This record gives sequence, structure tokens and C-alpha cells, in this order.
Amino acid sequence: MSDDAALAAFRLADSFLPVGTYTASYGLEQFAADDRVVDADDLDSLLETYLRRQIGPADLVALRAAHAGARDGDLDAVCAADRRLAAVTLAAEFRESAEQSGQRLLSLQSDLRDDELLAGYAERVDSGAAPGNYAVVLGLTAGLAGIGERRACLLCCHGFATGLLGAAQRLLSLGHTDAQRILDGLRPVMTDVVDDSADRSLDGMTPFAPLVDVLAAEHERAQRRLFAS
Repeated sequence: MSDDAALAAFRLADSFLPVGTYTASYGLEQFAADDRVVDADDLDSLLETYLRRQIGPADLVALRAAHAGARDGDLDAVCAADRRLAAVTLAAEFRESAEQSGQRLLSLQSDLRDDELLAGYAERVDSGAAPGNYAVVLGLTAGLAGIGERRACLLCCHGFATGLLGAAQRLLSLGHTDAQRILDGLRPVMTDVVDDSADRSLDGMTPFAPLVDVLAAEHERAQRRLFAS
């Protein structure tokens, strides 16, 4: 990976990136409200479940397809991955937050990069022909920036984990050291899910975490919420 691509990857992984992911707890708020996640051990287990059951078999598969579409200049392939990811994401809040953050990233990249494929995809999203999921926009952006497919998948896992840990620090008694310990311990999980996603097609995009979906549905109807999801 070139220096330019490495710097682009660092920027995309930075919490300074203004895409609004800090507004999402990915259902953690409801897990905390129901006392299902009360400490660092509970949080570590939940994060592993998310990575293995949702991010790996869904988001990373879509990201890989979008990355391949960027390399091949295939806009239809990018949009097909986008629509498929939206179709298999059951929780309405998860779909909405993924689309909002994705569209913000897309708008940002469109301002920074003059690219025909990116512009064509933005038109599809604006017209409603593609939802603009974050993982898909990230895969497209990474492909256009020369960031390798595997590194883009790792970047996605890292970004999700740090985002959820940031939410946990606002919801639980979780210190910075505990957060870093969890993140460090999840490295082999991240590499495992990235490896597993390499063998999946769009038809094999099969996230399965029923309790997460149930609590996400409960969160939609909660009277008081700190997070959008």
C-alpha cells in the first residue's frame, strides 16, 4: 500500500471523521438498560458477537463487493451490494444509522475526490436506487483510494469496535484502559471474521444475532434514548 493510501486509511479510521457514527450505540444502550451488559467482560462478549454474527457475514461481504466494483469500475455491482446489505439488516435503526453515516461519508468523499464512479454512485443514492450503506461507501472509497481489500475490512472492524467502545464509555463504568484492553483482545476475532468473509458471496450474506435484533426493536420504542440506535 502506498503512502497516500496508508494516510487515506488513517483518515477513514479516525474518530475525527465527520460521519456521525458517535450517535449510534448499535443496540448497546438497550443492552445496558436491560442489565444484560454491565461490565467489561459482558461488553467484550457482545462485541465479539457483533463481529462474528453481523459485521463479518454482512458488512464485510458488502464492503468486499463494493471494493471489487471500485477496482472494476462496475457501478451496478456496488449498488447490488448496497441493496443486499439493506435487505438483510433487520433492525430499522441499524439500517437508518448505516445509511445516514454512509451518506455523510459519501458526501464528504464527493467533496474531496473528483471521480466518475463515485459521482455515479452518489446519483444512484440521491435517486433512491441505492441506500448508501456505510460499509458499501467505505468499500468503494477504499477501493478508489488504493487501500487493499483486506485492510479495508480490518479498518471497518476497527472502526465499528472503537465506535461501540466509545458509546460504552458513555453508558457504562468503562475506563480508557479497559476499553483499550478489549480492543486489543479483539484483534484475533477481527482477523478471523475478515478471513471468513473472503469466501462469502452476496447470496451468502447471512447475519444472525436474534437477541441483538430484538433489543434493537425495543430501543426504537424506548421513551428516553441517548443514542439514535
